[in-house]
Parts: sequence; C-alpha cells; structure tokens
Amino acid sequence: MELSYVDAGPGRNGQRLCIHHAPAGGAAALGAFVYVHPFAEEMNKTRRMAALQSRAFAAAGHAVLQIDLAGCGDSSGDFRDATWADWVDDVLMALRWMRERHAAPLWLWGARAGCLVAAQAAARFDEPVRLLLWQPVTSGATQLAQFLRLRSAAALTQGAPDASGAPGTHLRQALAEGQTIEVAGYELAAPLAHALEQARLDLPAQTPACVWLETSTEEEPQLLPRTTKVIEAWQQQSTTVTARAVAGPAFWQSVEIEEAPALIEASLQAVESAGRTLEHA
Repeated sequence: MELSYVDAGPGRNGQRLCIHHAPAGGAAALGAFVYVHPFAEEMNKTRRMAALQSRAFAAAGHAVLQIDLAGCGDSSGDFRDATWADWVDDVLMALRWMRERHAAPLWLWGARAGCLVAAQAAARFDEPVRLLLWQPVTSGATQLAQFLRLRSAAALTQGAPDASGAPGTHLRQALAEGQTIEVAGYELAAPLAHALEQARLDLPAQTPACVWLETSTEEEPQLLPRTTKVIEAWQQQSTTVTARAVAGPAFWQSVEIEEAPALIEASLQAVESAGRTLEHA
C-alpha cells in the first residue's frame, strides 16, 4: 500500500490524498479499480469496508486507488468549497493515473452517492469503464433530502423542532437563496447542493460490465424494491448488468463502524465472473 498526495492539476485546488494498493506479489494487475467514496459522513462510515475490499482486491491480483475527493478527508480544500465538477474531474484524474500505471481493464467502484459521481465520470472518460456499485443512490435529490433530515433530527433531539413546516424547509430556502448551511458538522454550499439534487444514476453507453450490489438484514436478502425497476431498465439496455443482494448491515449509516464480509466476497466473485464473461464474449 502506497499513500501519496497527487497534484490536482493547473487551475484546480491543491492535492488529493490517494492510497494505491498494488497487486499481491508484484504481478501485472488483472483489473484496475478507482474507489469513489460516498457523500459527507457516509464517507467516514464506509472507510473500514473500503479498506477491507481494497486489500481483498489486491490479494486477488487487482490494483486499487482510493482517492479523497476535493474538500473531503485529507485532500485539499474545505467541504464548503467543493463542487460537483471538481469531484467528477478528480475521478477522471484518478482514472488517468491508473491507466498510466496499469494496462488492466479499468473499473470505477462507487459507494452510495459516489456511484452518481462514478457514472458521470465513466460517461466522460475516453475509454469504456466497468462499474462496481455498492448500495447506489439512484437520485441525488433523495441523498440531499436524507442529508437535510439529519439537521431536523438533531434539532428534535435538542428539543427545538422545526416549526417552519416540512422538515428541512428553511434549509432548502437558504440554499435557494445561495447560502451555505451547516448540517451534522458539514458546511454545504448551495452550488454543490443544487448539483447533487439534479444528479441521476444513468448507465453510461457501452459500459463493458456493471455489477450492482446491496446489503440486506433480511433472512433471505432481497434487492430494494425502489431500485428493482432501475436495474430492470438497465438490463434491457445491456446484458452486462448484474445485480445481487447479500447479507450485511447498512454500514454506511450505522452508529458503530460495521463490516459486511459477504459484500466483500460477492464483489470478488462478481468481478471475476464479469472478467470471464467478457473473455468469452
């Protein structure tokens, strides 16, 4: 594992923290993954799982690059200064960085809202990119609404209910006026909020393979009903889309840091299966 700070390039804000996991034994990589983390505090909740999966991929012969996007984690800038365009550009930069070092097929591995960023970056990259999507957010508007509810929930626990009507009404008004708001310790600027709200998860054209994985606490894991229609529509567009639910907690939002070993194993199996399918296509 190699940790470094990569310059974001001319006209862009500072450096990005990158963690590169080389394939075990120094062999040529079977696949080259760029990990795109979730939004705000969900990023921190998923760090453990991202690290475990990165090590598992490396042990299986793949290369992985974990990158903290602009204004997130240990990269340059503050969250309040981050833009959606910055994040997409960061992912494109990471893809180019990996392509310079590995001749293997490129994968974008997104978690939650990171899937929205990954899909947009894949659509812009100059070669087809495979997708591994963990519990993908299909609508940025949904992610924003969930994020704003954190502020309302915090107010209720402090005995100060939101009297302005629907939860988050005054926050949305502030964003509409171009203000920066504070939610759960994060300062969210209006431009980023608006871009997130407009984001939709679309399958980029000519995606060589797409693996969609979710966790479930049900005895027999099932995909979420609200995402089934999206998956079915994607499968009509491309035969390369596979989807599966596995046993595991909602680690991206749990109070304590949790692990989902079945998700790690399912990711390894799905990536290997996608590779075999493409080889015989």
